[in-house]
Amino acid sequence: MDRSSRNRLNFRHLHLFEEETLFHRIARAVCRAGCLPRKELFEAWEMARRVRRRFRGGRVVDLACGHGLLGQILLLLDKGSSQVIAVDRKVPDSAMTLAAALEDDWPRLKGQVQFIEDNIENQAFTSEDLLVSAHACGTLTDLVLESATAVGARVAVLPCCHDLTRSDNGGLQGWMDGPLAIDATRVARLRAVGYQVTTQIIPADITVKNRLLLAEPE
Repeated sequence: MDRSSRNRLNFRHLHLFEEETLFHRIARAVCRAGCLPRKELFEAWEMARRVRRRFRGGRVVDLACGHGLLGQILLLLDKGSSQVIAVDRKVPDSAMTLAAALEDDWPRLKGQVQFIEDNIENQAFTSEDLLVSAHACGTLTDLVLESATAVGARVAVLPCCHDLTRSDNGGLQGWMDGPLAIDATRVARLRAVGYQVTTQIIPADITVKNRLLLAEPE
């Protein structure tokens, strides 16, 4: 299976996910919804399970959420979190289709997931929140990190589409490529304001933009 494919999963793919594991159950719901690219399923799952190994509980805030699958998987992985706020400037209409498919299998999700069409800057966060974002493009990743540090919240991001002209590379471009320099500088900024940082990767066969940054106040 090409896990990096942008083709949408649908009923024809149900036979690929026949096990009774949590991932396969989620994948079958995604197939029934028929609206999500295969790549996004695997990205969300690989990020979510790594995040939950590190961070438990709290309100989950899925920023630049797209279909909001990341936040909903985080909710399924930890009953200690009871709410997901999924924020994007434009939430796809099919996000509701996907949410309904997940609710069919997990009725407890009903009423626990709220989609908001708005800018990240307009949202209010608390130190108890867990802010997450998978592939917030360019400087949006910086905005997610700044939103977390402003209130002392935990945060996890999977950066992408690095803006080499606007994002701070810390003067490291002479030693490493631009995107890596930007991400290394993000780590340095977080450490400078008292955050403990963990860096990981998700499998490269899903996406080459696979650097995962997790941080929490020390």
